[in-house]
This record gives sequence, C-alpha cells and structure tokens, in this order.
Amino acid sequence: MSFFRPEAMAAVARWREVIVAAVIIALGLWIAARPGGMIVTGFGYVLIGLGAVAMVPAVRRARFITGGDGPGVVQIDEGRILFMGPETGGAMALDDLSVLSVRRTRKGDTAWVLADATQLLVIPVDASGADALFDAFAALPGLNLDRLIASVQSRAEGSQRLWARDRPQALTR
Repeated sequence: MSFFRPEAMAAVARWREVIVAAVIIALGLWIAARPGGMIVTGFGYVLIGLGAVAMVPAVRRARFITGGDGPGVVQIDEGRILFMGPETGGAMALDDLSVLSVRRTRKGDTAWVLADATQLLVIPVDASGADALFDAFAALPGLNLDRLIASVQSRAEGSQRLWARDRPQALTR
C-alpha cells in the first residue's frame, strides 16, 4: 500500500531528472554560501554549474514525455526505431528518415509520423517506450527541439512537419 497517489508518483517519475538537477544546484548553493575558503566555495560553484547544465536537457525531456499508457511499444536499438502496435507496426533507421511530423486528430490522439522513401510509420506519442524517441530525434541534424516539444504539448488538430532531410542520402559515402 502506498501513501502517494499513482498520478503523483508518475509526475515525480517524469520530473525526476529535473529534481536531481535542482538538488545538485541547491547543494552547490549551500556549499558556496558556507565559509570555508576558496576551494570549498569553488566546489560549490562547480556544483551549481553542473546542476544548471544538467537542468536544461532534463526540463526538455520531462516536457516531452506524455506517459506510456497508449497502444503499442517503441524500442530503439542502434539508430533503428521499432514500433509494435496492436494493428500496425514497423521499423525505420534514423539514417533513412526523410520527414518527421506530428499529427493530432479531432479526438485528441497524437502520433509521430515518420517517413522514408518506402514507408510511413505512425507511432502514438503515448506508446510505451515513446519517451526514448526524444534522444533519437535530438540526433537529427537541424531539428528544433523547442518546436518538437511545443508540438507535443499543442492541442491544435492537424499535421505539422517538424523536420525534413535537406537532401536524399547518397548511395555511397
């Protein structure tokens, strides 16, 4: 039996990286504010800096996560996105990805739409394991992460193209 509601535990789990970064910053402030010489004060400032550097991606990742109670399972393995859904599924390499879009229906269902030269892969944003897509999408050259996060949080229906490859992949490298 837990003293905390499941919704509260889910919120803490979603924001856990931000909480850890905030604790590091608070510890750094506490150490820097204590009298103890330049080395101790410098260590406090280093902790503040490390916490601030860790805070930025942690906030982005926490805003990206929508939950894992949707249909399907997402797995990412060595630059390949695999989606196994109840009705559809597929796999796509990030190197083959040509267009990344987000689609919201009138009912409020939101899905990632990934396209390459031969297939279209539709992944619900709340599928189990979909939070790992943030790191995969962050590796795409020229993708605006703030726009990506805003599109997930938006309530406007329709499709929105977030990223497109500048030119097709060459046959040789």
